[in-house]
Amino acid sequence: MDMDKRIQYAFEHSKILKWPKQLLSSFGSSEVHYHVLTEPVYREFTKGEAEVVVREGKVSWYRPQLLTPEYILRIEGFSEEAKNALLSIAGEMPDLASILYHFHFKREVDSMNFVSGNIKTVADKISREIDSKGDNLSTIIKGVGDLWDISLSKFILDMMTRSARQSQFPELRKRGLVTYNNMGYQVVSRDARGIPLIAKREIETMFDMVKHGDMEPKDLKTELDRWGLFELYQDRFFELFRRR
Repeated sequence: MDMDKRIQYAFEHSKILKWPKQLLSSFGSSEVHYHVLTEPVYREFTKGEAEVVVREGKVSWYRPQLLTPEYILRIEGFSEEAKNALLSIAGEMPDLASILYHFHFKREVDSMNFVSGNIKTVADKISREIDSKGDNLSTIIKGVGDLWDISLSKFILDMMTRSARQSQFPELRKRGLVTYNNMGYQVVSRDARGIPLIAKREIETMFDMVKHGDMEPKDLKTELDRWGLFELYQDRFFELFRRR
């Protein structure tokens, strides 16, 4: 099975068994506790009691913002196949403004355990534990074997879609940072040079923070590089050092 078919298979056969009760924050950071359940790859060779592989960890989002297709190409933290899965989605969307936040996230795998039972019984048990703790930012995902992080990527995209559409976009549309194209998709508003307006606002804020000593210049440089805009802003960037 080639890579594109593997990605498609993983996306089609992944399922969110329990959604977090709380959406991602529009103004701060969010941390979601995930449980990805998969059948062990050796299952077909065994005749004993069923087992489920439970991978447990956290995904943290930082300072939600909008993404454009150019920005998502710089994602870090997942396998090459998971990255290709995200890029495949990027290629199918006229603009990712309708589904994505600023993809500053960190994934941590805390543990991997083998648990007796089938996926349904194991998922039900974990779900009860989540409810008993009153945890509103936990999820249970049915994954696909060694492609489990693609299954997690699917959850991330779906979670961002829900959060952005229900909480962030109405406000961003009022501010003129998101609009609709002639096909009815929500898209990032851009200036005459094609620079996303939300990127320009973010960059102006960061320049001001560096000027007042609230941010290191290297962090501003990193952000400009992420957007592919350093050449456009380099004169202003070097001017910061001449003023010191």
